[in-house]
Amino acid sequence: MMRRRGPDARTKLALSYAAIVVVAGVILLAVVWLFLLRYVPDGPMRAPGPFIPNRSDLERAFWPRAAWALAFLVAFGLIGGWFLAGRMLAPLRQITQATRAAGEGSLSHRIRMTGRDDEFRELADAFDGMLDRIEAHVDEQRRFAANASHELRTPLAVTRSLLDVARRDPDADVATTLARLHETNERAIDLTEALLLLSRVERGGIEREPVDLSLAAEEAAETLLPLAEARGVAVEVTGEAAAAAGSAALLGQLVANLVHNAIVHNVPSGGRVRVLTAALGDEAVLTIENSGAHIAPAALPTLVEPFQRGSARTQTGGHDGAGLGLAIAARIVEAHGGQLHLSARAEGGLRVEVRLPRDPGR
Repeated sequence: MMRRRGPDARTKLALSYAAIVVVAGVILLAVVWLFLLRYVPDGPMRAPGPFIPNRSDLERAFWPRAAWALAFLVAFGLIGGWFLAGRMLAPLRQITQATRAAGEGSLSHRIRMTGRDDEFRELADAFDGMLDRIEAHVDEQRRFAANASHELRTPLAVTRSLLDVARRDPDADVATTLARLHETNERAIDLTEALLLLSRVERGGIEREPVDLSLAAEEAAETLLPLAEARGVAVEVTGEAAAAAGSAALLGQLVANLVHNAIVHNVPSGGRVRVLTAALGDEAVLTIENSGAHIAPAALPTLVEPFQRGSARTQTGGHDGAGLGLAIAARIVEAHGGQLHLSARAEGGLRVEVRLPRDPGR
């Protein structure tokens, strides 16, 4: 909506300062008149000795000079107010320039205002912090889009290659080709479903109900038992009932993702996964530990980023999955108002601890 352009803030402040100075001068002149001049007689002052001025004499001498003084105050108020307003509004101009730069897409620009703490400094620091968060979020979304495109392109490229080979070679083994196509298609479906789940979690709007994490852990272990047996990993589920408040589907997916991640990222044979649930105070706690390779502490924060597998990003081999397990888990925990902590085990492997608000009815 177009708005009519009005005086800028500096002009308004300068006029306001000048008006205050003029009003103060008028009040001072009024005080002189009310409490001094009006008590002086206006008739002839006849007395022996030197000349004694009456009220008219004093007014003729005082008012012209008062008018000049008032004019000086007006000019002084305008000029002084103009420079003072400019100095006061300088930080606001810095913030405006940074806002315009951010609006044009330059998220790396920061104000970094110096000086003592005041309202402008607090506003500038808050704005810089907001830009930090926005820039990090935009960078994460760009990486996510790039990695998602790479991951989705891989099964499509494999499918095209298999079809091209089968079309060029009439004697190709149809059963083997179909099996590989089925495997590639399942990978694409799993990846698409993971992306849709991640998008659903980030949209929010979760319906909350009591969910027992111990039952979810047992169900996940039972579902993933064939995968664990195929990889030679023993899964142990212990602990007590721990009822959290949240979505049964999302919390079930959370536990399944963490158990799956613990099974897949394990030692080649003889690995172990331990799942423990507990109710501590007003929190339901889920802890999952697994054996595996040693993890550098510096790499832990990156494991919850999308498409992060181990120590590298967007790998196509080595482990099952698309590197979205911990990323989805982190988003689900965040959407439920909980906390997810990752720590490297001294003997190798990962320890994941999830703390969720308990169901008030339990």
